[in-house]
Amino acid sequence: MIITRSPLRITLGGGGTDLPSYYEKREGFLISAAVDKYVYILINKTFDNSLLIKYSQLERVKNVAQIKHPIVREALKVTELECAPLEICSMADVPAGTGMGSSGTFTTALLKALHGYKGEHIGTRSLAEEACEIEMNRLKEPTGKQDQYVSAYGGIICMNIDKNGYVQAEPLKITDEVLYNLEDNLVLFFTGYSHSAGDILSEQNSKSKEDNEEMLKNLDYVKQLGLDSRAMLEQGRLEDFAEIMNVHWEFKKKRSGAMSNSDIDEWYDFALKNGALGGKLIGAGGGGFLMFYANDKVKLRRAFAKIGLEEIRFRFEMEGTKMI
Repeated sequence: MIITRSPLRITLGGGGTDLPSYYEKREGFLISAAVDKYVYILINKTFDNSLLIKYSQLERVKNVAQIKHPIVREALKVTELECAPLEICSMADVPAGTGMGSSGTFTTALLKALHGYKGEHIGTRSLAEEACEIEMNRLKEPTGKQDQYVSAYGGIICMNIDKNGYVQAEPLKITDEVLYNLEDNLVLFFTGYSHSAGDILSEQNSKSKEDNEEMLKNLDYVKQLGLDSRAMLEQGRLEDFAEIMNVHWEFKKKRSGAMSNSDIDEWYDFALKNGALGGKLIGAGGGGFLMFYANDKVKLRRAFAKIGLEEIRFRFEMEGTKMI
């Protein structure tokens, strides 16, 4: 049996500039951090020459073409395991559609497992790019390169993406003290809303492709905020980083009317009145997790506990996709 795990992520700056509709015009930059919440893939051989796929649904099919799960179907094709009698099972620490990059994380974990089943080693960059190939090129999903890269690499990484799509990934250069303070003072609350990022990202994608000036200027500014965030983090100016999060959230909301809703806006304002210095919604928007930076995190946690929003505790994960 092969078991792999791949970390989910939070975005610390520049989110949205990793889509080709933007970086092919202006180049992208973002900061992403892997966290200790995972997608797990288990692979075993079946003895009846069938393919058994277990996720939120159960599929038992005779050949790859019959598989409904698009990522599993394409991953088996890419790894040339179309004729292998396999049982593939996936599990995750948080629900899909909550803004932590679960699709890209699932893809990297699955590919790592399939290569492992074949006895093959796949390098970190190759794993990330193979996952991007499946989601972005084969399946034409309106997604970027952030999730696949941070899942494969782990840690807190800065990604510069050139106009050809080449990703230069390097660790964020912060001291251990700043790293621990950042980790301690970031808190996540589950909104209770799950969502598909596809619709919101499709809107951004279409407008960027059409050279919509408002969208491109918005993403230009968000990229600059990402660069400013890197500077604040590397200088240890965490309260200034928190203020940038607020500005980022305001610009993020302008990209789509579906980015937020009245509940999310109300919770956001509530957090700022109860100890949070800055925050934003994780992922493409519309639901999932609210992330805040708070020096007085005890006050913030107590306030949100009273209104019934669940906190998800996390630590940064310095390892990327791995075989267990």
